[in-house]
Amino acid sequence: MLDSGQGCPLSPVLFIIFMDRISRRSQGPEGVRFGNHRISSLLFTDDVVLMASSGQDHQHVLERFAAECEAAGMRISTSKSEAMVLDRKRVACPLQVGGEVLPQVEEFKYLGVLFTSEGKMEREIDRQIGAASAVMQAVGVPDRRG
Repeated sequence: MLDSGQGCPLSPVLFIIFMDRISRRSQGPEGVRFGNHRISSLLFTDDVVLMASSGQDHQHVLERFAAECEAAGMRISTSKSEAMVLDRKRVACPLQVGGEVLPQVEEFKYLGVLFTSEGKMEREIDRQIGAASAVMQAVGVPDRRG
């Protein structure tokens, strides 16, 4: 999470411009491959997910991102930030921002989707189907599941 300050009507537009600049300038060779694409960050307003394929690469991504934030007059809020490793087994990944170690979590929610460290999505898929079913029933759409 980033602390950008609020109040001015231009704040949202300026924030988007700053985030785009920070994201572009902090990109490096790290990231995670999805098909033919390399993704190193997910950005939605002040919610940021940084991705890398190793702990060392992730620390580099985080350091570059933090440096670009500072250059733009912003900072990473370590009290609102967490680290998570997607792996079938537990792996420690002590990431630091400004000398502070980020807490490592087993799951977190990003844009309403629950991610777990094991990468299992069955529970989240069931939750989303249940939520969609409840909405459909509320508006009177019959349930067509088997």
